[in-house]
Amino acid sequence: MATTPSNDEKTPAPDILGVHHSAYRCRDAEETRQFYEHILGLRTRATLSFEKDPADNDKPFMHLFFEMGDRNFIAFFDIPGTVDKRDFNIKDGMEDYHVAMEVKDMDALMQFKQRLEDFKVPVFGPIDHHFCHSIYFFDPNGIALEFTTRDKQHDKILDKEEAESPTIMKKWIDETAAIRRERMKQAS
Repeated sequence: MATTPSNDEKTPAPDILGVHHSAYRCRDAEETRQFYEHILGLRTRATLSFEKDPADNDKPFMHLFFEMGDRNFIAFFDIPGTVDKRDFNIKDGMEDYHVAMEVKDMDALMQFKQRLEDFKVPVFGPIDHHFCHSIYFFDPNGIALEFTTRDKQHDKILDKEEAESPTIMKKWIDETAAIRRERMKQAS
């Protein structure tokens, strides 16, 4: 049986600079390109077409990369041979996942809200999260998207939140442990 090295023996972790890209499935590369390029205004930086998947299987796919202002990307895979419309139903932004992209200020947030409404994209918010304000909408693939902007007191509010986090976490664990145990039993 292998032993786990002590912290002194482990290779140190290099700094993680940030998220280069997040990648998701899409049902149609062109539909996705139209949405991200023409509605959201992102720049299409790469449209990569492959005949085989990374395991060398005959599974053609396309990988799209859209660049944001911070030079990071949101990316998509179009794999037509495995597409199933059920995979692209609207996702629950709390139970599944969502992608949050930052905009400059509240004016930009509200301008995007109006733009989405102009394109008949359902959008709700803004929601005040105290340290940021957000609007929410869905892309053509059912992915929950968020535009957010930092509150003027963003860092001060997060410093306070960080200081309170251990107490809040302990309370959360204590209050939800029984629920979690019961749900995990049901899943087995």
